[in-house]
Amino acid sequence: MNRYGSAHENEYDAYYLSQERKRRPKKKAKQQEKSEPVQKAQVNLGNVDVSVLFVVIILVLIGVVMVFSASYAMAANRPRFNNDAFYFLWRNGAFAITGFAAMYAISRVNYKWWRKGVWILYIGTLVLLGAVVVMGRDAYGATRWLELPIIGQFQPSELGKAAIIFMMAHLVDKYPNALRTWSNLGLFCLAVFVPVGMILLPGGFSTALIVATVGAGMIFIASPYVLRFFVFGGLGVSAAAAYLFASARLGLDFRGARIQAWLNPFDFPDTVGFQTINALYAVATGGLFGIGIGESRQVSFIPEPHHDMIFAIIVEELGLVGATLILVLFGIFIWRGIVISMRAPDTFSSMLAIGIVIAIAAQTIINVGVVTNTIPNTGVTLPFISYGGTSLLVSMALAGILLGISRFSKSE
Repeated sequence: MNRYGSAHENEYDAYYLSQERKRRPKKKAKQQEKSEPVQKAQVNLGNVDVSVLFVVIILVLIGVVMVFSASYAMAANRPRFNNDAFYFLWRNGAFAITGFAAMYAISRVNYKWWRKGVWILYIGTLVLLGAVVVMGRDAYGATRWLELPIIGQFQPSELGKAAIIFMMAHLVDKYPNALRTWSNLGLFCLAVFVPVGMILLPGGFSTALIVATVGAGMIFIASPYVLRFFVFGGLGVSAAAAYLFASARLGLDFRGARIQAWLNPFDFPDTVGFQTINALYAVATGGLFGIGIGESRQVSFIPEPHHDMIFAIIVEELGLVGATLILVLFGIFIWRGIVISMRAPDTFSSMLAIGIVIAIAAQTIINVGVVTNTIPNTGVTLPFISYGGTSLLVSMALAGILLGISRFSKSE
């Protein structure tokens, strides 16, 4: 015995302390092990991708200005627009404000909620496309619009892009190994070709081309095999080229005439080549710095210059420098969209982001290609810039989804 207690009690205390020392580092190690996977899965829930946000804001504001510049003279001289030079400015401004509000609201939504509405969006789009076939409004050789109360003209084919993006992202995420078999590849393609066919049926060739491009691009990215796409792609392009050039030689339809006008528009100066010729004149007039906003000379000759041919007016009034700036902005959008897709937290959000990038990129390339006569003339709006309420709102909604995904991007 001593003043601290019995020998047995001292031995017990020493043993207890040694065991405590052994247990402490193990507990700490376990805590570190548990924290490691959490750290790997950490996401940035703070700010959206600032580059994408500012690019969209700048492009939309440029669009509002350029649509007004391209339309005020026409609107002031047509009773159909109440001889109001600001007719398109007010309407386009209202669409832009609505689009900004929608983009902000959508960007705040957790992208996981979009999974629940994939089939509703897809089937609802098919129903609307069917309604266009039955009761759609015809304009410029195609039936694309529905006349809805309060809303007015509505173009369901624009929703086709969103429907395909969501459906492909959903299928790839839910069935990650499905594209390893030919039968499942066929089912994926069928999901794309159903809305494409319904858009194409009443004459919406240009939008159908974009929807098909989006669907094919997403399937290509998700597929583990590449060779089959070269085979199918080669066959598809060959078949389309054969049809178009046969139409051009035999004069089967207006698309054949457009092919002929593409090959030499100056052979058809008063018919199918008229729009292309005047667009090329506008591009040639612009020079390096343009002739100034509101000073376009070709705006009186280009049919509906505030729609599909807005880029021609941009080049004429802002010159090569202004046009290049706009293309650089689109390039930044595409680049940042790819980065967002690569850093997305899961397959669904990653495919959703890359689908949005493909849609905006394809539409931009086709529009600029038409204006410069690089590809045959077809009616495609320039995203965020051309006049068109449905097109602008859908594009800004897709941008909002992309911004929303960027909030959940993996930390570097």
